[in-house]
Amino acid sequence: MAQVDQANSSISQLLASHGGSIQSARKSEEDPQERFLKLLVTQMQNQDPLSPMDNAEVTSQLAQISTVNGIEKLNGTLEQLVANSDAKRSLEAATMIGRSVLVPGTSMALENHAGVGGFELSEPVDKLVVTIKDSAGIAVRDIDLGPQAAGVSTFVWNGVANSGAEAAPGRYSFAVKALRGDQEVAASALAFGTVENASLGANGVALGVGELGYAGMTDIKKIF
Repeated sequence: MAQVDQANSSISQLLASHGGSIQSARKSEEDPQERFLKLLVTQMQNQDPLSPMDNAEVTSQLAQISTVNGIEKLNGTLEQLVANSDAKRSLEAATMIGRSVLVPGTSMALENHAGVGGFELSEPVDKLVVTIKDSAGIAVRDIDLGPQAAGVSTFVWNGVANSGAEAAPGRYSFAVKALRGDQEVAASALAFGTVENASLGANGVALGVGELGYAGMTDIKKIF
């Protein structure tokens, strides 16, 4: 019996070190930690006196409930972070409505004798040429923009074709060609449009940019 008394004494010490006796635990039936401790005490009260639970076993079970409780708290924190992140992204999306942007694309609208487009360069170039094409894919205007710095830039077409005639209003496409010396370097075409609506989905914020379709926040290269 000395062994049993010693084991029970050790168990009591362990329980005390993990938050006090069961009588001091909260009474809420909804508390999983309290339910676990009640089951553990019942198990100890009905244990075989000749083969009592050892300290390592009790410590292991207490560690399990601590882990579960910690995971529940972590999940709650993560849910709050996600909610806050979604609210922030929704606010950012709402502030974009009505703003003009540059997004990857080759489409251009010619309105009131002006068509706006853009391009992105990873390095400075000696020459950049924009070729504007009609809906049939026929080149109507070539614009030599000369040397350009690295980064995002815009250009404006006045609607005058290579022939000197006024091009009809409507939707056009364009391509950009960049040269450094005699070598062609990478250049990305950027389409100009206005954000008309925004939504928050599973894949993040989607901005409706008129006839250009939808773009994500990370697709925006420049905001006007």
